[in-house]
Amino acid sequence: MTQPDITLEMIAAAEQLVGVSYSPAERQQMLDNLEGQIASALLRRTVPLANSVPMALRFDPRLPGFAMPHGADALRLTPISLSLPEGAEDIAFAPVSHLAAWIKSGALTSRRLTQIYLDRIAAIGPKLECFAFVTADLALAEADAADALTRAGVNLGPLHGIPYGVKDLFDTKGIVTGWGAEPFQHRVPDADAAIVTRLRAAGAVLLGKTTVGALAYNDIWYGGVTRNPWNLNEGSSGSSAGSASATAAGLCAFAIGTETLGSITSPSQRCGTTGLRPTFGRVSRVGCMALCNSLDKVGPICRGVEDTAIVLAALNGADMNDRSTIAAPFVFDAGASIAGLTLGYLPDAFGDGATAVDHAALAAARDLGIKVVEVSLPDLPYGALMNILFAEAAASFEDLTLSGLDDTLTWQDAAAWPNAMRKARFLSAVDHVQLDRLRYLVMQALDGIFTQCDVLIGPFMTGPMLIASNYTGHPCLHFRAGFQDLGTRSPASLASGKLTTGEADDAGQTFTVPQGISLWGRLFDEGPILNLGMALEGALAVADRRPGFPS
Repeated sequence: MTQPDITLEMIAAAEQLVGVSYSPAERQQMLDNLEGQIASALLRRTVPLANSVPMALRFDPRLPGFAMPHGADALRLTPISLSLPEGAEDIAFAPVSHLAAWIKSGALTSRRLTQIYLDRIAAIGPKLECFAFVTADLALAEADAADALTRAGVNLGPLHGIPYGVKDLFDTKGIVTGWGAEPFQHRVPDADAAIVTRLRAAGAVLLGKTTVGALAYNDIWYGGVTRNPWNLNEGSSGSSAGSASATAAGLCAFAIGTETLGSITSPSQRCGTTGLRPTFGRVSRVGCMALCNSLDKVGPICRGVEDTAIVLAALNGADMNDRSTIAAPFVFDAGASIAGLTLGYLPDAFGDGATAVDHAALAAARDLGIKVVEVSLPDLPYGALMNILFAEAAASFEDLTLSGLDDTLTWQDAAAWPNAMRKARFLSAVDHVQLDRLRYLVMQALDGIFTQCDVLIGPFMTGPMLIASNYTGHPCLHFRAGFQDLGTRSPASLASGKLTTGEADDAGQTFTVPQGISLWGRLFDEGPILNLGMALEGALAVADRRPGFPS
């Protein structure tokens, strides 16, 4: 690629794109060495960088003085004594903990459960466009293997024989893994992702690949738009679009999602599922499409809080092949008391923009008898951190931008990836380094908030918490708290440097749709948010309501 000679006028124009201003003399000094700087950049571009090549720099959420809160893994679940329901739909929507107990006792076979889900996928899946690929034969074979172990008296744990869907960002050997994006829709990996291997070892049964918004953004993929089961006129939000939609509609027992900025919690908000975004570094991303190396996280999407703990226990663990993983025990005791917990909230989060569902959730927390206090965060430009995401995403898919293949993606709005990644080429490298330093101040800020409380509660869009906690790596549990009657909503957007879940269209028909609440907790200590989540789930009593699909 031949570069034009650099002129003073070019430099002056470029200054406006990065928000700086130089004098004529300073511009003159640059003329002799800018060409060398550009040449170095072009030379670097001649080196192929596969999506799997990580950054040399690693993000570690731990500040100096951090002590791991637990010394060994522990998982204690609620005892199950309910008998197996007669109806297939009641079985399909049962919690993982119940399904596991029935399979272990022999009351339910994995084969029957798997066929129930496959039948529902065949009947309902096309309406939702939530599965990119269904692995029916593999699922039945894995179910039969699980049943054979059960007959032999062997049980691999609470996921033994449990069918699930995995977001189509995770490699599955010999099975299309298309990342929701046209340039990759025929991509077939030759090995399984680390979490697919771990779930198989735990006895889980793979039903197929759930849809993902192209390159982990939104709910638009090369096969269509993944739908919200509560209102088929709107998308399910993203990017774990299919995982939330399929779980909410009872097409799987649970699903796996990823989050860079809201991709577990946002579709859980839209579809009424329970999403757990674990602490950054807790779960291996080997074999998963990289969007942002310093931000990507893997977590479960379920229909109940306790189920997320069951799945995370199977996913948890450091992996030497993922340089960002951190060895951290996962501890959850379903019977642990919430007495003594201090729950914090940001007053602005429950101000004018809060809904009746938000206020009811906070009131329910007070009624649990725990201490509830107002907390505060330092005044920092949290939204500015978004440019880290844009820069890392643009780097992960540089070839699409430079080759023009980004034009093949279906979604081409100003808020979509092609435009965002093109604009990211104009981000200043110096500003990017300074953003990393700001990120450290935000890490200190959130560390400070958890000296004021044990758990923070708030709406999905609580102040800066969606952005801030994703950049600091703190865990978040988002679960259904109530329902609203709303018009069809527009897609989620990262435009203008923030995530929005879409405005409701008040001109048309309204639909009764779920709304959730979020709980944030300390690094590598998901137990308290799970225990409080279970208590609130019981108090709010809205988790069992189902979308109106036939069995």
